[in-house]
Amino acid sequence: MIEQIEQQWLKSFHCVYENNSFKRAAEFLNLPTSNVSRHIALLEEKLNTRLFERTTRRMAPTNAGEQLYSSTQPLLGELNDALEDVTRHSHKVMGQFKVLMPDTPPLTQAVVSFCAQHPSISLCCDTSLSPKDDLLDGFDLILSFHRGKLPDSNWVAREIRRWPSAVVASPKLIQTCTRPHQITDLNHVPCISSLTALNGTPWIFKNSKGELIMQKVQSSFKVNSGSLAKSGALAGLGFAILPIESCIDEINAGSLEIVELEYEPEDLVLYAFYASRKHLAKKISMFVEHLQRLPN
Repeated sequence: MIEQIEQQWLKSFHCVYENNSFKRAAEFLNLPTSNVSRHIALLEEKLNTRLFERTTRRMAPTNAGEQLYSSTQPLLGELNDALEDVTRHSHKVMGQFKVLMPDTPPLTQAVVSFCAQHPSISLCCDTSLSPKDDLLDGFDLILSFHRGKLPDSNWVAREIRRWPSAVVASPKLIQTCTRPHQITDLNHVPCISSLTALNGTPWIFKNSKGELIMQKVQSSFKVNSGSLAKSGALAGLGFAILPIESCIDEINAGSLEIVELEYEPEDLVLYAFYASRKHLAKKISMFVEHLQRLPN
């Protein structure tokens, strides 16, 4: 039986299974979708069984598909790992690299330095602070900032870096309104919040055990930029949650004050999202490693 099965058929089957999509599997395999569909059809023909139930709305593996994946996944994984170990240091990072990311100076510099190190990369970069799910198809990697629990997704999330944060405000604002001492007080003072994250509320805090606590705030100044949020805070437009690192100079100069509450804000975290762990292209893993080596 094994001599009748092409390895590429199994590779396509595994990629479709792991991504639950012929289109996304084709993108990661760098093949036309029709080729991937043909591989699955040929495999089903040789095995004389259906591996996926397909409708216009959804696709799901059959019992036979589940069994084939669980039986062959360790074998293909070990074979792939062995081949990658042999060629790890000889492969060039090359090909088209499609990235969706926030337009921030550190990430901009990271992309530029990566492309300078790997001139065979053909970069296609789109910028968005809060990409929507329907925009993600077709990208190799998405970089996105988050606080708190990540929403459910088929994408693999890799933490790149986190920033401890604080509630800050201008001394002028603190003098003209009641200074908050508990997070519930934030519902009665002007706040600067995100335009896209849950319509700006709730803010996310953590207790001493690391458990997340949500708090609604009132906001008439919603922005989609950390620099805008800081500028608004400096102008006295509201209290803001900002990474301490991004406003440490203003805190030291006294133009912003840290507002101590009973709970600390949850960290701001930069994540890299990609669609499959087993079929991860070398350009993606190398770029993630490049990001993680950046200086603080």
